[in-house]
Amino acid sequence: MVDKKFLYFCATFASLNFILLGYDIGVMSGAILYIKRDLHITEVQQEIFIGCLSIISLIGGLIGGPTSDSIGRKWTMGIGAVIFQAGAVVMTFAPSFPILMLGRLVTGVGIGFGASISAVYIAEVSPAVSRGTLVSLPEICINVGILLGYISNFAFSGLPQHYNWRIMLGVGILPAVFIGITFYMIPESPRWLVMQNRLEEARSVLLKVSGKGEVVEQRLKEIEEAARVDTSCEKKASYREILCPSPAVRRMLAAGCGIMIFQQITGTDATVYYSPTIFKNAGIKSEKKILAATVAVGFTKTMFILVAIFSIDKVGRKVLLYVSTIGMTVCLAVLGMALALQKHLSGTVMQKFGIGLAIFAVCGNVAFFSVGMGPICWVLSSEIFPLRLRAKATALGQVGGRVSSGLVSMTFLSLTRAISVAGAFFLFSALSAIAVVFVKVCVPETKGKTLEEIEMMLRGGQKLDQADEESVKTKQELELKS
Repeated sequence: MVDKKFLYFCATFASLNFILLGYDIGVMSGAILYIKRDLHITEVQQEIFIGCLSIISLIGGLIGGPTSDSIGRKWTMGIGAVIFQAGAVVMTFAPSFPILMLGRLVTGVGIGFGASISAVYIAEVSPAVSRGTLVSLPEICINVGILLGYISNFAFSGLPQHYNWRIMLGVGILPAVFIGITFYMIPESPRWLVMQNRLEEARSVLLKVSGKGEVVEQRLKEIEEAARVDTSCEKKASYREILCPSPAVRRMLAAGCGIMIFQQITGTDATVYYSPTIFKNAGIKSEKKILAATVAVGFTKTMFILVAIFSIDKVGRKVLLYVSTIGMTVCLAVLGMALALQKHLSGTVMQKFGIGLAIFAVCGNVAFFSVGMGPICWVLSSEIFPLRLRAKATALGQVGGRVSSGLVSMTFLSLTRAISVAGAFFLFSALSAIAVVFVKVCVPETKGKTLEEIEMMLRGGQKLDQADEESVKTKQELELKS
């Protein structure tokens, strides 16, 4: 019988790195207001400082994939946490903007290093029936971290500006020791152990996560076949196989990397990082009220992730992605309209309505994001690649997502000057509409399938929806015969 407590224990602790990432995203939206005044940085420096974390994380992501293939998934995640915390310490005590930037760059490497592997680890220890729920845990942790960052901003905003932003950033260092201890408590990925030909250790882990002995032996056999441990194809995967892919791998890359890019170019990080700017343009004047509004956004984002957690393995990935992308398209368009109308409503009795509509649209956007695009991108990118390429291909997808996030974050203020804040969100709405089409054309349904089944389906070029129907018919025929 599957030890569900053990499964959730492994998945939860593997996701803790994402609380740090979420906290950084949330806290930076408020801390930057005080950093700008305390260290006298320009608007361009502000854009570079916020956006560079995502760009520089590509270094950690590209190194993290090969590292996890060499030393294991869990120790790679541990190294990422250590690097992240080192950067956080440097930022907290930075006396000048160059030192602050140095800490930001180190933090970015740590994020790319650990985040690229955490979802892979969770997918590889999870049974098919609960993989979607468990791989969604990183997104929960990101949202919890964002909410904690917003709360930290609100709580410490009243302190002198030379100290308040340092305390805001410093609070994120506290989980470091706890995270370090947990990596001694969780097991290594059974699929990585099979790749290393450590079959007895893999069997021991599978006994805890896959149930009865006969089930374990069947799962172990499938993993061995996928990894080709007992064949002449034991050569290590290289980025050459990803950069010059076969048709099957090309389909996998299009879905896995494409969905990670769409997750970011629809403007979610801009909404979170620059929420104070958005609310200021909506007509809120008080800095305290602006930070309070961001707490409402963080709370909404965290609550709606539960919808995905409880339904992803029941209704499937694609249904939630349709709901998410269509809902985001509408909310982003409404936000654009609210901001465009605000200059005409200023000083009238309708001004409060415009402010309320803007807050509602921002909360609606992050709610729909949390229902689908947020968690499901992590799930898909960790489950559709073959075992030999999984760590590297997933890391590449994370790099694509982080670079897209960085470009959006680093250009948002410049974009708003060029086409207005309202125009920026109309653009994000259009990109979200394109994402709906992308989901329809490129994203397979993977609900209820083992990682090995998904790989075989994509290698055969068969549509997974069609495969689902055939699988159900076969099971019904067997039941009738029996």
